Amino acid sequence: MIAVTLARPWLVARLPGPMRALSHAPYGPGYRMTGAVLWREVRNADLTPGFDAEGWLQGEMARAPEPAGVAMLTSRDIGTWDQASASVDGIGAHCVVTLGLSNAEAVGTRLPWHSADYGTINLLVATDAALTGTAQLEALTIAVQARTAALLDLGLRLETGLATGTGTDCIVVACPPGDLRYAGLHTAVGEAVGSATRRAVFRAATDWLRWRDAKRAGRAQDG
Repeated sequence: MIAVTLARPWLVARLPGPMRALSHAPYGPGYRMTGAVLWREVRNADLTPGFDAEGWLQGEMARAPEPAGVAMLTSRDIGTWDQASASVDGIGAHCVVTLGLSNAEAVGTRLPWHSADYGTINLLVATDAALTGTAQLEALTIAVQARTAALLDLGLRLETGLATGTGTDCIVVACPPGDLRYAGLHTAVGEAVGSATRRAVFRAATDWLRWRDAKRAGRAQDG
């Protein structure tokens, strides 16, 4: 459903046609019709407390490899993106994700900010179910649940509890506009969105954990 192209420092996710996207993305938030969603990789060194991320991304979009109505930022290696798809009762869903957990949080608590602690779960999930705006909002809550469930499956323990997300997560849900009124856990679209998102996030999180552990082992060996 989503065609992904790596064009460093960009990741381009082309939708099967114009879809209505719903997100809190730094570029194109809210409801927005678009045929593509972009990720822009950014260096940790650029992400100072005074960095105008939204303004910078706005300028970068003029140089993007493809026009898009929605875009996200990530400090994770853009080439580590992952994906998963699901089909339930003829309704399809496809999730594309980039993931870093260096600024992971346990919901309801907050760790002290540190300049080295950047990492974001940026995900796009598209479904071919033609949803009302309200049902699309419900589908967004399913994607959020799936993200959180995947991290709980991972079992990353922080000082404040098990990680449930990061401080800068961004989720985009895209679908054709339509009349389907429900997208909860009892529905085929809810199951498809949840399954694709949970599996994509868990795979990407497992990959990040392996990368983190290898990096720590390398530092210990050098020391």
